[in-house]
Amino acid sequence: MGWKIVKGESVRLVIDTQSDTYEQAVAAVQAAYGFNPVALASDWPEAPALDPRPSPESLSGEDLGEGWTERLLFDTIAAVMPGARAVLRRLVDLGGTASYDDIQDYFADHPETPIPRGRIGGTLTSVRAVRRRIGPDNNTRLLELDDRVRVYRIEPFLVEGMRRAFALADARPDLLRQEPACP
Repeated sequence: MGWKIVKGESVRLVIDTQSDTYEQAVAAVQAAYGFNPVALASDWPEAPALDPRPSPESLSGEDLGEGWTERLLFDTIAAVMPGARAVLRRLVDLGGTASYDDIQDYFADHPETPIPRGRIGGTLTSVRAVRRRIGPDNNTRLLELDDRVRVYRIEPFLVEGMRRAFALADARPDLLRQEPACP
């Protein structure tokens, strides 16, 4: 169990940031540089239990309606382009319904996700494309576009599931599609 550091010899140091504590890492570096040569791995405090990171598997697979589950909603949110994701989030924040004009006004000068007027429809094309690939097998839409009354609408039974999916997206932005790299 014990080990010895010999002066003048190289030392390979591996610190597992998922399981080793800060104190363990400092003790290992000190021992490697001879500042605390009597430190033994058995003297290190035990690493605290880490809370597991949230994952898409934590979302419900229960049918919310028309084949949609929280997991399918998250997979859709994760796969769409960031601009479309921002529009979906805005609609969810508004309870699932907003006029074309309200959405265009909101994003026209948005500081993080500006979308020029008249480009919202093009931005939302990724929702349709992703929906065909990821959504339920039936023809249910996630986002309804009512041109007659100029309204975007998300079915009320999906709004709460989308809130939970967006909460996971906020906790795990590493799982979300990003803007394509510029050449």
